[in-house]
Amino acid sequence: MKKKLKVYSMAALASLMFATPALACDIDGLGKSDYEYDANASYRYGDEGMNEIPVMEGSKNFKFLNESAAVPLQTSDAGLPVTGADVYAHKGYAYMGTHRLGSGSNEGVRVFDMKDPSNPVEVAKFGDDMPGTWQEKIIVKSVNTPHFKGDLAVVSVQRFSGAAEKVGTAIYDVTDPTNPVELGFWETPEAHLNGGGTHELYLTTQGNRALLLAANSGSYRRSGGAIHDFVIVDVSNPSEPEELYQFDPKSVLPNVDNNYRFVDEHGQTRSISVHSVIADTTGKYAYLSAWDMGTVILDISDPEKPEYVGRTSYEKEVQGAAHSAALAKGGNVLIETREVFNPERHGYEEGFGYVRIYDIKDKSNPKLISTFQTDNSANMRQAYPGFTVHDPKVQGNTLFLSHYFDGVRIVDITNPAKPEEIGAYVPEKSNIWGVFAHRNYILASDMESGLKVLQRTGNGNNGNNGNSKK
Repeated sequence: MKKKLKVYSMAALASLMFATPALACDIDGLGKSDYEYDANASYRYGDEGMNEIPVMEGSKNFKFLNESAAVPLQTSDAGLPVTGADVYAHKGYAYMGTHRLGSGSNEGVRVFDMKDPSNPVEVAKFGDDMPGTWQEKIIVKSVNTPHFKGDLAVVSVQRFSGAAEKVGTAIYDVTDPTNPVELGFWETPEAHLNGGGTHELYLTTQGNRALLLAANSGSYRRSGGAIHDFVIVDVSNPSEPEELYQFDPKSVLPNVDNNYRFVDEHGQTRSISVHSVIADTTGKYAYLSAWDMGTVILDISDPEKPEYVGRTSYEKEVQGAAHSAALAKGGNVLIETREVFNPERHGYEEGFGYVRIYDIKDKSNPKLISTFQTDNSANMRQAYPGFTVHDPKVQGNTLFLSHYFDGVRIVDITNPAKPEEIGAYVPEKSNIWGVFAHRNYILASDMESGLKVLQRTGNGNNGNNGNSKK
C-alpha cells in the first residue's frame, strides 16, 4: 500500500530534493549563515497521531512525497524470512544489510538498482558466504590509491553463533555493483574468544589513502583487553589491511576500569562502548559514538598518531548511550542520537532515547544547544525496541532520523537551536532501522518488511490516490 508522508512545513525539503546529493554522515557544507544559540533551550517536537497517513500539506513541489516502493527482502535459502539492517546508497544503487537469524543463516548485503526508484531491482547479494555472522553496516566510497581505483565497500561482520570462523570487516570491490568482488578482510582478534567483530564502521580518504574506521563495540571486554573498541585500519591496499591505531579511553579518563566503566563528575557509574564512528569529508576528524563517554572527537590527520580533541557529556539525570552521529552546518554542528531502550531506569529521566544537538565550532568544548524528542519517545513505555531514536543522516538543512516504531522523522535544522519536525513516515508495524537521503528519493530499511522508498511523484495519485494495495 502506498502511503503519504505527513508534513508540517516544507521549506527545508525544497533544498533537500534539488540539492547536490550528500553522502550519509558527511559534512553537508551548506547552511553557512549564523544561527541562534540558547544554552538552556530544550526544544522537543513530535506528532501524537503518527499512525495517520493523511494527504501531505505544503508547497506544490513537495505535496506528493509518497511511499513509492516497498520491497520485501527475499527469503533465505532455508525458506526463512530475512531481517533488514542498515541501508546506504551510492551512485544510484542501494545497499541493504541484514540482521541475524536464529537459524544461523547468513544473508549478507543486498544490492538494488535504483534507476527507477518506484521499482528497485535486486541485482546482487554479497557477504553471504560467512556462516554464523550477520552484516549490519555497509559504507561505499570512491577511492583512488596506488593499489586500487574504483568503488570500495566495507561491511561489518559480526558473530552470532559458533559457526563463525572469523569476524571483523570485509572489503569488496563494488565498482560494478552487479558483480561485487571480495578483496580483503580485517579480522578482529577477539574472534578467537567468541567475540563480536565490527559493529559499525566508516570509510574515509586522505589524499590517495583509504582508511577504515572500525567500531568494534564491546571488543575490549570480549577480548580480555587485547583490542580496544575503536581501531583505524589502512585499507589503501584492500587485500592487505594494516592496523594503525587503537583508541584507549584511559588516555582521556584516568579512572576507567578494566570493564570499561568510569564514575563521572556527578557520581554516576558510566559504561564505555564505541558503538559507531563517522568522519568529516576531509578525513581530518573522527567522531566516535562511545556510549556513556559521549561523542569523542579525534583529530586523525595523522592516522598513526591521532590526537584527542574533545567530547560531549551528560547531565546527571540523562542516560548516555551515544549511539550514532552526523554533522551539519559545515561541520560546526554535531547531531548525536542516543539509543535508550529502558524508559524507566532508576535514577534517570523517563523516556526513550532522543537527539542532542551541539555547537562544535570549538571542537574541544562541545556546547549543547537543543534537543529533539518525539512525543512517543517521551511518553510511551513500551518495551524493546520501542520508540528510541536510532540513526541520523543530514542533507543540507534537513535531518533524517530512523526511529524504530516511530518510523522516519524529518527535522528542519536551519536553526539548530530550534529544530522543527516537518515530516514523518510511519509504515504499518513500523520497525525502521536505517534511513538515507540520495538523489531525489529517501530510503528507509524496515527490519521486518524490507526496503522502503519515499519519492515525489507528479500528482500524488499514481492512478490510485496513494491507497492501493500491492
